[in-house]
Amino acid sequence: MAENGATEGGQPQIQMNVLGQFIRDMSFENVMAQKGTGSDAQPDVSVQVNLDAKKRTTENQYEVLTKLVIESKVKETGDVLFVFELEYVGIFNIAGVPEDQLHPFLLIECPRMLFPFLRRIVSDVTRDGGFPPLNLDNIDFVAIYRNELARRQTEAPASQPTQ
Repeated sequence: MAENGATEGGQPQIQMNVLGQFIRDMSFENVMAQKGTGSDAQPDVSVQVNLDAKKRTTENQYEVLTKLVIESKVKETGDVLFVFELEYVGIFNIAGVPEDQLHPFLLIECPRMLFPFLRRIVSDVTRDGGFPPLNLDNIDFVAIYRNELARRQTEAPASQPTQ
């Protein structure tokens, strides 16, 4: 039997608890309604995802932010139908994750846990905003994490001064 949160192999058991989650900021602009026009046109929807994480003052607690910027335009004309911005935060208690694996854990596993709640908010707000509910496809947080690492690596040499 394992003691002190360790597995039988002696490795620490990873523990992750969602302590809280909330909307930090949200904005939905029904541009089509503001212009006083209606549209039955085919929409073209773009979704941008940004992630951030930071340590809280309490031991083993982290705050993970998922920011979505969703813009829907008419495919044929490019006219904006709506713009939706959402900052969603989860507060996590995480223990047993090795220090070298904590960063990817925070930016992959934590947003993955919150995603069903984000999806529901996006669906409800777009529906309540006068559009068909937007049901987001699953987001590949691993790919987002890898793309961000690659982007930072290509920027790092460019930002260093040459001699």
